[in-house]
Amino acid sequence: MKHSKTLLALALATAAGSAQAFGLGVKAGTTGLGADIGFGILPTLGGRVGLSGMNVNTHVETSDVRYDAKAKFADVNLFLDWSPLGPFRITGGFIPNDNKIDLTGRANSTAGNAIVPPGATLNGTVKPEKDFAPYLGIGYGNVWTKGVNFYFDLGVMFQGTPTVNMSLSCGSASPAQCAAAQSQLAAEQQRVQDKVDKYKYYPVANIGITIGF
Repeated sequence: MKHSKTLLALALATAAGSAQAFGLGVKAGTTGLGADIGFGILPTLGGRVGLSGMNVNTHVETSDVRYDAKAKFADVNLFLDWSPLGPFRITGGFIPNDNKIDLTGRANSTAGNAIVPPGATLNGTVKPEKDFAPYLGIGYGNVWTKGVNFYFDLGVMFQGTPTVNMSLSCGSASPAQCAAAQSQLAAEQQRVQDKVDKYKYYPVANIGITIGF
C-alpha cells in the first residue's frame, strides 16, 4: 500500500509539472475547510491535489454511558477529474486521511454504574479502517478553468468499517469497582462498535470558489 501511495503521488506530481493550465480553489463542506490545486492533463482530464480539515464536538450514548466525542478530520485528496460533458464531471481517486474520534465516557447518572463507577472515565478512539480511502463522485467545475468560477463535489469516501479501541481510567474508584468495570469493558466497547459499524461510507459534499490561470 505504501508503494501505491508513492506511485500515485509521483504520477500526479509529474502530470502537474507538465500541465498547461492550473488553478487554485478554496472549499468548505463535510470534510471541513480546505484548498485545492488543479491542473489540466488532457482537454477533458485533469488532476487535483488538496487539503481539508475540521474539528467537531458532539455526544454519543450507549445504554449506560454518555460520551463526549471530539471528531478530528485531516484529509488529503488525490483526484482525477474527467469532464466529458462540459463542466460536469466524474471524479475518482484516493483520500489519505488521519481522521479519528476521541471519546471520553462517563456514567449517565451521577451515582455512576458498574461500567463507569464514580470517579472513573472511559477513554477511546474511533478510526476508519482505511487511512488511504478510495473516493468516487460527481461534480461541477474544474479548478484549472481560466478565470473565477465555482465548483462542487458530491461523492463517497469508502473508509471501511471504523474500529473502536477503549480503555478504563479508574481515577478515584475503589479497586473492587475498578475490577468490576474492567470485566465489562469489552462488552461496552462492542456496544460502541455496533453504533459505528454502519459508517463504512463517508459522504463528501464540498463547494468552493476557484481562480484559474
